[in-house]
Amino acid sequence: MTLPIKPPVVHWVDVGAVTDIPRRGARRVPSPQGDIAIFRTGDGAVFALMDACPHKGGPLSQGIVHGSAVACPLHNWTIDLATGEPTGADRGKGCTPVVPLEVREGRLMLGLYGTGGDG
Repeated sequence: MTLPIKPPVVHWVDVGAVTDIPRRGARRVPSPQGDIAIFRTGDGAVFALMDACPHKGGPLSQGIVHGSAVACPLHNWTIDLATGEPTGADRGKGCTPVVPLEVREGRLMLGLYGTGGDG
């Protein structure tokens, strides 16, 4: 007998206002899956990635946001905020997981994965 596998369920969690994050800045948010870095670019776009560079695990939330990327503070790897992929010469050498993020009425809503239980 085959048991059905429940797909992960996304639980949307309000983690603050968009304006809580300065332009070209970041904020670290703890979660059950690990620390998440939320970034805001100079043009106001927001992105969320796990807060660990694919190179040596550096805290991306402490990096410098430029354009739509962040430079890791440890070894200056540049990570694309939309894909989590390293750019330039480091392309293809790993990936930082992207975390679902939505803006609803000026609030940042993180999509955290859980099981399909009672919720």
